Amino acid sequence: MKKPAFKAAPNLFALLTLMLICITGPTAHGGTQPTLRIALLPIPDVLPVFVAEEKGYFKEAGIRVETIPVGSALERDQLMQAGRIDAMVNEISGTASFNRDKVRMKIVAVARAPKGDSPLFRILSSPGSGITTPAQLAGVPIAVSKNTVIEYLTDRLLGEKGLSQDEIIKKSVPVLPERMQLLLSGQIEAATLPDPLAFAAMKAGAHVVMDDTRAPLYSASVLSVSADTLTRHEQAVDAFVNAWMKAAQDLNADPESFRPLMLKKIRVPKNVRQTFAIPPFPVDTVPSAEQWDDVMAWMTAKGLLKSPIAYDTSVVTGRPKE
Repeated sequence: MKKPAFKAAPNLFALLTLMLICITGPTAHGGTQPTLRIALLPIPDVLPVFVAEEKGYFKEAGIRVETIPVGSALERDQLMQAGRIDAMVNEISGTASFNRDKVRMKIVAVARAPKGDSPLFRILSSPGSGITTPAQLAGVPIAVSKNTVIEYLTDRLLGEKGLSQDEIIKKSVPVLPERMQLLLSGQIEAATLPDPLAFAAMKAGAHVVMDDTRAPLYSASVLSVSADTLTRHEQAVDAFVNAWMKAAQDLNADPESFRPLMLKKIRVPKNVRQTFAIPPFPVDTVPSAEQWDDVMAWMTAKGLLKSPIAYDTSVVTGRPKE
């Protein structure tokens, strides 16, 4: 009997079938529906995903969403690099870093932006420092995570208040809880922290020197999707974003009703679990070209990019809405 020309074909078929199952899942009607995998840090910015999940908005949209909890931005980014997730909540600078050589991901929406009394980040001084104004931070080391949105915001916020780059001194303390403890103990006099950690530090005695509600151009978290997923599952991505926006509207209409869900899914320090205000969420917005270009200018000046990346290559505008 003549041997088959390609003995591995059955195994190859099984492998391809398994890959297909990973990308799609069964529907109630016996067909398939896309599964979008999103990595989520336990921060307020991602709350609309959990609201949409709880309300059944993803199911209504005909998509499956797998939420993958991550403990750090590094872990989140590694999952994207490995192709194990389709989307994440990150920052403009993070998306630009992914796209330095070629477009690997695109921003489809603003996840959260400073508004009213709800900043994303605050520059704080230690309880006994006596520092209460930006001018007093000239020459004072400020704890940040280097080459991140936190360093960018520190530069821009203090620059808005007239401090020169020579006067803005930064100390690398990448681990957030450690940064907070060093601040509260007085081992460092100033630090930039995200909410709700910054809010908890305030309640423990730290002073707010400045926050990003004073200069909202410089601050936003964004929903970024891999370019490959956008190409293969554009309609599913649109459905996901629309479900997110529906959840954001629910949050804006009655935020307090979602406190139990927030406390279950989001890391909120014990001393502010009942007092940290659920923030307002943007609806159907993307970063402006001005926001994007300012981040590009900072990143190129820092040597993080060889040259600026074009806005229209990395931000999706004109996305269809429900």
